Amino acid sequence: MNPTTVLVTGASGFIAGHIIEDLLRHGYAVRGTVRDVTRTETFAHLTSLAAALGGHLEFVAADLGSDRGWAEAVAGCTHVLHTASPNPPAVPRDENDVIRPAVDGTLHVLRAAAASGTVRRVVLTSSSLSVSAGRTGPVTRPYTEDDWAIIENSAPYGKSKALAERAAWRFHAELPADDRFELVAVIPGLVIGPLQRPVVTTSVESVQRLLDRSMPAVPRLSFSYVDVRDVATAHRLAMENPAAPGNRYIVSGPEIWMEEMAVVLAAEFGPKGFRVPARRLPYWLMWLVARFDPTIRLALGFVGRTEPLSARKAIEELGWTTRPTAEMLLATGQSLIDHGLVRPAAGAAPRRRTTR
Repeated sequence: MNPTTVLVTGASGFIAGHIIEDLLRHGYAVRGTVRDVTRTETFAHLTSLAAALGGHLEFVAADLGSDRGWAEAVAGCTHVLHTASPNPPAVPRDENDVIRPAVDGTLHVLRAAAASGTVRRVVLTSSSLSVSAGRTGPVTRPYTEDDWAIIENSAPYGKSKALAERAAWRFHAELPADDRFELVAVIPGLVIGPLQRPVVTTSVESVQRLLDRSMPAVPRLSFSYVDVRDVATAHRLAMENPAAPGNRYIVSGPEIWMEEMAVVLAAEFGPKGFRVPARRLPYWLMWLVARFDPTIRLALGFVGRTEPLSARKAIEELGWTTRPTAEMLLATGQSLIDHGLVRPAAGAAPRRRTTR
């Protein structure tokens, strides 16, 4: 057993759950924060996983909205992986409902880490929106770690991620040398991959909607996807690599249009009775649907835009790799099926595959 104890914040989240699994598989002892330790159903899957792996996993209560609980959470930990952040399914009426807990929560964690006397490194989970949000002109090159979101033009969630990361770097720079831990930021693209429990995240919903036809046609949207398992690996590498401190790392696969996604999903799951849409969704119809569908409303600003990301730095400096986009998509789709979150179309009998 590796004696190092790692704190993972927001333990019941999609990314955090896979980080915890990766850490346990690599021999680390893990402490996870949740808002309410009595709601064991939100982390029972992780408790079972730890038991199966013979790893050490414990949970403590801490909330982004308060300083309470964070000193106890970081006590004795040498590393903190801060993944917790609000991710609303719809545009909030007041952007501060998203921004305040993202920024203040990050500072609560960092203050506790600085005061702990044991934390040596913090890895912050940021977002590709922290480099790309708020940009309206044509994209002439992939975004890199040198880019930052244009705050004044950003939607609330992108603004919250960019402001939280900037607050973290500013806090770190202002720390006295004696209290200064190392800081690294991991910047994932749109995260998909297998679910550990039957809860659909906003990013996975793009695959779900194609499989269950709740989106009858395909919007002109482009994403740079990354598998959640590869995101978890990136966090561990950022935690372990001696050259990582002080750096931001984009982790993402190549960009893909939703029409291309639909082709991949249809080829695999069409023979199993899933009628994946193929027609393009006109913007005017998407705009109309967005009046009643908060998730579609979130996507309106991205129609027709490309958001290419360069993961070259993570590949070269961390030794990180990403699996093929088709593999990510199919793993996501199969996971949604296995958890009963999507079902074949009514009256659509699975078709036999044919070979030539």
